Amino acid sequence: MKPLMTVPQIESNGFFTRVPPDTLVLCGGGYKVPSEDLAKQRRPMSTRLRLFPLNAVLFPGANLNLHVFETRYKQLLSDCMESGDGFGVVLIREGSEAGDPRVEPHDIGTIAHIDGVTQLPFGRYYVSTIGTQRFRIREIISRDPYLIVEADLIVGEEAPTAEIEELAESVRAAFDQYLQLIVEFSGTVPVIEVPGDAQGVSFLVGDSLQVADSMKQRLLELSSTRQRLSVELGFLRRLLPQLRKLLERKREQLAAGVERNSGDEPHRGSQERYYGKYFSTN
Repeated sequence: MKPLMTVPQIESNGFFTRVPPDTLVLCGGGYKVPSEDLAKQRRPMSTRLRLFPLNAVLFPGANLNLHVFETRYKQLLSDCMESGDGFGVVLIREGSEAGDPRVEPHDIGTIAHIDGVTQLPFGRYYVSTIGTQRFRIREIISRDPYLIVEADLIVGEEAPTAEIEELAESVRAAFDQYLQLIVEFSGTVPVIEVPGDAQGVSFLVGDSLQVADSMKQRLLELSSTRQRLSVELGFLRRLLPQLRKLLERKREQLAAGVERNSGDEPHRGSQERYYGKYFSTN
């Protein structure tokens, strides 16, 4: 079990809101291995998808929680519930999340399986989803009332090898150190189970790292588990020394604050600064 942390923020753009789940998790909602039922679901290699473009990247196995109240996305949700389909989540390349009918998505995204829907007052919905399978957009079919695309599903990566398993173990170890440092900044220790398979590890780490969405998109697009793990390991090894220095500096500032205040509760300015810098809901 590995400790994870999040800040309970709610991001709103006036049309929908990304909502953190009830449990404490890192980044955009946490990670869980898709159930056997989800794993057994089969779609044709080419499929038509309703699309929900966001300023966020969804990985297979990751949770995404939405508070939906824009008309077109309420219609998308209704249509998905009626048909029993999920919808595609993809990072926006150009345009805005809200009120932009000409928004341009990246080519690769992840299908979001609807895990639960709660109707709220004033026609709004709280929607919990889990990422299942990646896809590549072939063409945009329609933009009214929401984006519909023709997409090819991305299935399978290289079979596990001794090299990949060894690389996954190195990433697990570095990621554990990363989490311990993040937890020390926050002082809270929730837990999550890291997947046992190398591909699952690569998706979990990609979802959890506090990096730019463009970096997350690059990780999502990689077609090789080995490549994804290699990039993540390199990033973690560069980041860990920087985090340790920042944490040591924070300790020194907190200690100095205690001395200045002669036993009063120390100022939390430095902690809040680091806390805000390294935590987000993405």
